[in-house]
Amino acid sequence: MSTQNAAPTMKDVAREAGVALGTVSKVVNGIPVGDSYRQRVEEAIERLNYRVNSYAKGLRSSKSFLVAVMVPNLVNPFFASLVNCIDRSLTARKYKMLLFATDYDPQQEQEYVYLAEQQKVDGIICLSYNSQLIVPASVPLVSIDRCFSTNVPCVSSDNYGGGRLAAEKLVENGCRNLAFLRIGSQLTNEPNKRKDGFVSACEALGVPCTLKILDDGSPYTDFEDFLREHLHDGKLDFDGIFCVTDSLAYQIVNSLRSMGLRVPEDVQIIGFDGVRSFGDLEFYCSTIVQPLEDIAETCVDMVVERRWEKTPSMVCLPVTYAYGGTTRQ
Repeated sequence: MSTQNAAPTMKDVAREAGVALGTVSKVVNGIPVGDSYRQRVEEAIERLNYRVNSYAKGLRSSKSFLVAVMVPNLVNPFFASLVNCIDRSLTARKYKMLLFATDYDPQQEQEYVYLAEQQKVDGIICLSYNSQLIVPASVPLVSIDRCFSTNVPCVSSDNYGGGRLAAEKLVENGCRNLAFLRIGSQLTNEPNKRKDGFVSACEALGVPCTLKILDDGSPYTDFEDFLREHLHDGKLDFDGIFCVTDSLAYQIVNSLRSMGLRVPEDVQIIGFDGVRSFGDLEFYCSTIVQPLEDIAETCVDMVVERRWEKTPSMVCLPVTYAYGGTTRQ
């Protein structure tokens, strides 16, 4: 029976490169050294096919270099893009991601939290739909879009400002009768503020605003019925609509076109999220763009650096407007 040679160690790399063991340690851990030393160590690592023992590294530093990330699913392109940004940010810091897709199930979320604790993760980044989520005090948690307590930092886009921006853009483009469409969780969360900002701006601008709000689980046909109720002689009562997400905006655009209405000529639509086709091509619709890279970087920085005593309970990041073909330029 043949046996493989023992895996090369850091001492082997130091011997191969002709440098001190401490120099190899610095290169492996991303600590600056002279360029010539770094090059020699990197070449030795490649020749020996040396791999860092993450488990042993974690034991020495009391870290696992593993962060759990929980999102509802990876089907929604917004969640998928968010996860991609978080993974890139973690990878840049030499951390690995333990990914959980919860399917909006509160019980599943709780089970994943306990599983993450068993895996000795250095922290959890979650977009949760469980308002009663229990997280052990030993596991740092950063929440996206939902405030749990003053002890748990929440990172979010400026949803209120985004709602105002949507109303201002529609009015700037000539709209004079607006509607807001939303479907979402009954739980208190930051995205609820999109409606508040939109309504506030409509009042300030002196334009009427009609709301159609559905809870998760409601049939989409309720929106189509709402639109038909406001359709008279081939003309919709509204000339501008703000949808709570790009996903909803995409569906509304298709419904309006099936009713013989033109977008954006007859009705202008703005969504929220900044979702792009195939992840990096054109926007699905005109939209309020969430700064996904900044959200990811902020969450990862909080978990990795662990500056909890200096971390505010809410970090609100700015949004921007982007043209995506469903508004007039």
